[in-house]
Amino acid sequence: MALARLKADTQDAQEFFLGVSNSARGFAWRERLDAASRNIAIAISQQHGLPELLGRVLAARGVKLDEVPLVLDPSIKALMPDPSVITDMDKCAARLADAIVRDERMAVFGDYDVDGACSSALMQRFLQAHGRNARIYIPDRMTEGYGPSPGAIEGLVKEGARLIITVDCGTTSMDTLGKAKGLGAEVLVVDHHQADERLPDVHAVVNPNRQDDLSGLGHLCAAGVTFMVLVATARELRRRGHYTAEQPAPDLLQFLDLVALATVADVVPLQGLNRAFVTRGLIVMRRRENIGLRALFDAAGLNQAPTPYHLGFVLGPRINAGGRIGDSALGAKLLATDDETEAARIAVLLDKLNRERKAIEKEMLEEAVAEADRLIDADPGLPILLVGSERWHKGIVGLVASRLVERFGRPACVIAWENPQQGTGSLRSVAGVDIGAAVRASVAEGLLLKGGGHAMAAGLTVRRDGFEALGDRLRAMLQDATSAARARSGLEFDGALTPAAVTNGLIDLIERAGPYGQGNPQPRFAFPAHRVKFAKVMGEAHVRCTLEAGDGSKLDAIAFRAVGQPLGDLLLSSSGMPLHVAGMVRRESWGGRERIELQIEDAADPRRQD
Repeated sequence: MALARLKADTQDAQEFFLGVSNSARGFAWRERLDAASRNIAIAISQQHGLPELLGRVLAARGVKLDEVPLVLDPSIKALMPDPSVITDMDKCAARLADAIVRDERMAVFGDYDVDGACSSALMQRFLQAHGRNARIYIPDRMTEGYGPSPGAIEGLVKEGARLIITVDCGTTSMDTLGKAKGLGAEVLVVDHHQADERLPDVHAVVNPNRQDDLSGLGHLCAAGVTFMVLVATARELRRRGHYTAEQPAPDLLQFLDLVALATVADVVPLQGLNRAFVTRGLIVMRRRENIGLRALFDAAGLNQAPTPYHLGFVLGPRINAGGRIGDSALGAKLLATDDETEAARIAVLLDKLNRERKAIEKEMLEEAVAEADRLIDADPGLPILLVGSERWHKGIVGLVASRLVERFGRPACVIAWENPQQGTGSLRSVAGVDIGAAVRASVAEGLLLKGGGHAMAAGLTVRRDGFEALGDRLRAMLQDATSAARARSGLEFDGALTPAAVTNGLIDLIERAGPYGQGNPQPRFAFPAHRVKFAKVMGEAHVRCTLEAGDGSKLDAIAFRAVGQPLGDLLLSSSGMPLHVAGMVRRESWGGRERIELQIEDAADPRRQD
């Protein structure tokens, strides 16, 4: 409970929400709205004629008075700027338009995650709408690793590609892509990963995170950037008179289902243009027009209107499963195909691979947690957890790193040692700790063979004999940021409710400020001093129960992955005693019936607060 004491010490003058300074998960609870935001919440409600709760939710997420209409009704037209504001966009669009007009042989080189698969499928579908096609190449995660390799680029050129478009990768592939021109092909890089000052010598690098880009669109995922490339290319083709009554321009809005999926799965901030992508993309997705997505819905048993939750936790993991433990190209093939038989085959295979992935992840996580416990016992103030094993599957290390962050509240790096010489690792972080910058600095200092990523997620390849030096350097770089992040951490609340207040009307009201995700957190509510009844283990890892208020109103609830954790232990041992319970209310459809339940995130015993 050292973390809870640390947080409590830093806010002596602050009032804990419901008096909870030390919850089952070791968190301090706080009200999300501060005094200034409360005034803004009142102004939002009065000026825009909104219910008080909605005004509070908006104000707590930093929405200003004049931004309310766009937040409640985010539109592509209002929120998407001219694509030309991104550096190299016009060069990229002109070259892609040339290739379409000339019917050049093209290849799309994508990453093996959801964002890469969606970006590859977007580019392919755009080309198919113009009667063109491209070879999609997704590297094998196990044998080739991330990004373009010399062998892959050479192979694509030998197959006849004269234009290679990399999506969700390529920004740091200086040497590999720089040689493509000498082989007879030009390259367009469409990416969003953090960039160094030096860029590959290619025709265009469209990346809002390159250091000389002033577009302010660095929060887009690669599929979002790809969509803007398609908009710019269609505009260029229209300018050239390419479209006719017989061959009109494609409706690009039909592709927003893929952009929405990638935006949620890549955990980029759901703010500004990203909110419009997801809001409008979900509308497209509900029409089930993408044959691959439709097949994946069916394989996953998803028979309700998809939400951001389904994108992030149902569809995304299945697409990723191919890259993690199967064929890395399966996701892109599924999302790009119009063959219903092929789509059904791939979707069923991905669903099977996802089940296998869960089993592997469970075993790895148990070992990683045991090692992390040992490290924290030796040094409770560790700024980053570094764990590794020769037995671990390198396609699963990112998932295990995420679980360690969730459990221990600090950055984590999980490494699969492939051989005695080197290993492949994934890092995940907490808000306020930029691990992408730390990894890039480590590459520059010669501590890594390669590496890159974002502030919250990164990947690396490290020599076995350099692991100790890497650990020392990462701990030194991240110590201050992690300490500050841990001091600020805790659970923030939008208010307190009783089961009687949790109605379809409340859910409808909350959803008006959605979609929720990274940067726009789902509203969290507390249920003060509610009795937890009928608590039982569901499956192997979850706890299901019923909350009951003093007025007799009840609410079904579930705590995911809580078995064997302090939260699960508290719920299962409550014996009907009153607990403060925290979580998010959601509406579920099951078997043709609709129900509302609470997804429990935390709980606290009112009698045991410091």
